[in-house]
Amino acid sequence: MDGSEPRCPSFSVDCPSRLLIDQIADKWSMMVLTVLDNGPMRFNEIKRHLEGVTQKALTQCLRRLERNGLVRREVATTGVLAVSYEITPLGRTLQPPFRALYAWTMAHLGEVETARDRFDARSA
Repeated sequence: MDGSEPRCPSFSVDCPSRLLIDQIADKWSMMVLTVLDNGPMRFNEIKRHLEGVTQKALTQCLRRLERNGLVRREVATTGVLAVSYEITPLGRTLQPPFRALYAWTMAHLGEVETARDRFDARSA
């Protein structure tokens, strides 16, 4: 393979890309990485930016992102224990596609809402 060919083009159940896609494309991961785009933040700062996220969901998300090398967890032991999170260089490589996805979402939101309304009217 030259690097441009997918390792698992059929998305077989044992393909590692399926797990990675699932872990970076879920809503909280994308939002966390977007929030952290402005620099390191503490847990509660991140939580304040993500309306509706539970403490458990955010904790799990940050752990997944850290395990995948996309976020770094820093523990400051000066006086009061403080933990902050920041995007790693690898995590920064996801910013351009996330920005593109957000731009697409905003550009096509009206069309999607119209399609939803048509679908819902047929289903009612």
